Amino acid sequence: MQLNSKISICQKDITLLKVDAIVNAANKSLLGGGGVDGAIHKAAGKELVEECRTLKGCETGEAKITKAYHLPAKFVIHTVGPIWGNGNNNEKNLLESCYKNCLKLAVKNNIKTIAFPNISTGLYRFPKQMAAEIAMNTVNSFLADNNSIESVVFVCFDEENYNIYETIIKNWMTHN
Repeated sequence: MQLNSKISICQKDITLLKVDAIVNAANKSLLGGGGVDGAIHKAAGKELVEECRTLKGCETGEAKITKAYHLPAKFVIHTVGPIWGNGNNNEKNLLESCYKNCLKLAVKNNIKTIAFPNISTGLYRFPKQMAAEIAMNTVNSFLADNNSIESVVFVCFDEENYNIYETIIKNWMTHN
């Protein structure tokens, strides 16, 4: 499903997408973990963790880029989403920063197509509806000011997240 000519959603395994860059919802070490992080590291191969070691970690809300190795994508942009506490620990702004910093890295590296997972909604327990709204609003706003990115795909691993994104897109289309 598409919101406009640049934003779309799908329900797939992000490691299978042929895009310029996939985003990894990483932990601060960048050395692999559970969920999408573990899947990306497994599919990319041991070279990814070797390159990640040279990056010396990543802070919450920041992003770093590596090659994609054995993945069909060219790059992996790693970002560390916030762990949901009670919403009073700057989580919303930190999640927004994840998306902005990934997009800034994409522009800097001449990346035209990028795929995002549902950052922080798994192990980090960020409320899925709120996370999807932040993701969509941040990306849509960034694209309004930047023409170099041609396609952004929100990749939902599960049906629940897909349905949330689909509802947001339908609401935007009826109100715009």
